[in-house]
Amino acid sequence: MIGLSVGLLESPSASAAPTSSSQPVGGPGSAGGGSNARSGPAAGGSSRTVGTVSRSGFTLTTSAGQKVTIDETSSTKYKKGTTSASKSAVTKGESVLVLGTVSSTVIKATQVIVQPTSSGSAASTAAAVIPFQKGAPTTAKQVGQIPASYSEGSGTIVSGTTANKATEAALAAYPGGVVDRVVKLSNGEYEVHQIGVNWPHHIFVNQDFKVVGAE
Repeated sequence: MIGLSVGLLESPSASAAPTSSSQPVGGPGSAGGGSNARSGPAAGGSSRTVGTVSRSGFTLTTSAGQKVTIDETSSTKYKKGTTSASKSAVTKGESVLVLGTVSSTVIKATQVIVQPTSSGSAASTAAAVIPFQKGAPTTAKQVGQIPASYSEGSGTIVSGTTANKATEAALAAYPGGVVDRVVKLSNGEYEVHQIGVNWPHHIFVNQDFKVVGAE
């Protein structure tokens, strides 16, 4: 279960160099200044329903309607729940979590996890996700705990197991878009950056990999 503070918090966010969330939401964008500026693909992922399946990969449609292309390789690992599985476990209509290297809406998969349908508290937070609509302004709201020192463009991009755990936590609480990077903040927590939705763009995960807030 993902721990999530549900209280509203009106915490001001200092202005900084623009990140990709200030670009058109439907596209990948790239961060502005700061140490988390993207110079290329970064660790992240996406989740939900498998569409077409081919020998080299498959397509994915998120709960918010975002379409994602998944490229599989010989090193891609598969699980069904917590049990090791094979590529054949990925079939049309299955709900999956994909972790890997993200470039726009293409993910080079390192892990594909076939999952049960969301339920309980995760489903309730998922319902709060606002899908991307072309021309619609970005929704500005905050829930839970936003780090007091947080400003857009701050932090350092992380990868590997750390990025995977933060991505998995964020997508379990707020599925719908594509996580295109995970940033470690100065207080030791993580900002998980999501594109392809109008809200939330920034999901905050603590050092225990539990979601604590979003904006």
